[in-house]
Formats: sequence, structure tokens, C-alpha cells
Amino acid sequence: MKPYTKHESVAALMDRANVDTDQIIPKQFLKKVERSGFGVHLFHDWRYLDDGSDNPDFELNNPAFRGAGILVAGDNFGCGSSREHAPWAIADYGFNTVISTSYADIFFSNSFKNGILPIVVSKPELKSLMQEIAANEGVKFVIDLENQQVTTPAGTLIHFEIDAFRKENLLLGLDDIGLTLQNEDRITSFEEKQKASMPWLWAS
Repeated sequence: MKPYTKHESVAALMDRANVDTDQIIPKQFLKKVERSGFGVHLFHDWRYLDDGSDNPDFELNNPAFRGAGILVAGDNFGCGSSREHAPWAIADYGFNTVISTSYADIFFSNSFKNGILPIVVSKPELKSLMQEIAANEGVKFVIDLENQQVTTPAGTLIHFEIDAFRKENLLLGLDDIGLTLQNEDRITSFEEKQKASMPWLWAS
């Protein structure tokens, strides 16, 4: 997982509430356990027409939002089933930040474990951000995780809350495996002692 650093990126607008995980990554694409390769299927049913071509009416197909790293979405983002493929698809597409007023609990937790920062803002704050994007498509926001701030060219400054443990893991680029590997020396030492004292447990 890459460390989350302060960055400036295009903010894409998805003014939809209750975007569920089956729209984020439809069930027919849940055939792999690797985290990569899902970005092309992100929002598949909205993103493509029946012939496979881009749907010109879908938000993310707006040329102004190409290369966006920030997704600004409506209330209750990531609701529905608890598939971890949803944050995989979002990250693989290129987003490392989602801004909304609320998230489904499992999606919220899974996002942190996959290098995505889900920022929670108030309804007035979300409205302000959406209005700025709508008035200037392609606008770039600055996300400063260290200081927990979102800033915009219009002068908007939003402070967001985040659990200290999750914040530290994002800044260091640590997922659950990375956290475990921080204790690799202790794990190895334990295994060596156990092999010496209980060799039958390690017999093939």
C-alpha cells in the first residue's frame, strides 16, 4: 500500500446518494482475489452503453474529470453488500480519496485497509464542494491528511476528523499485512523457539 501524502488532484462530482457496492463493482466481475484489474469495471453499468462504448451521460466519462484522484459523492456511499472488491475498484481506477457525508460501515473500514481516505463532511460542506465542482469542472482540491484539511481554489477550508490509528496507517502506507510485518523479527523468533521446543508441530 502506498503512503498517503498531501496531494492536489482533480475532484470528480458524483451527485448521487446511496451508491451501493453492486454499482461500484457489479457481481459478475467478482472473479479474482487480486486487488488489481477492477478499475476498468468501476461503475460498469452506468459507465458503459450496451455496445461497450462509453456512456456520455455518465459523470466519470466527462473529459474534465479524467485523471481525478478525488471522488465527491452523495450521502450513504458504499452501501449494500460487504464486498471488498468495491474499494479495490475505486483504488485501481485512481481514486485515493472519497468525500461524502456518510458511508456504509463495512465500506468505510475497507477503504482505510486499501489506501483510500473516506472523508466525512457535513451536508452544507458537501453542498459547497459540489457547487464549486459544478461551476468549474476540472477544479483541483488539496487534501492534507497530516493536518486533516481539504482546501479548494475558491478558498473553502474544511477540517475533517479521522481516527488516529487509521490516519497513521495511511500516512505510512500500512495495511493489515504491513502492520503484521512490522513484528516480523518477533514472529520469526517465536517460530524458532517453538520449532526447538515442539518440533512435532512442524513435522511435514
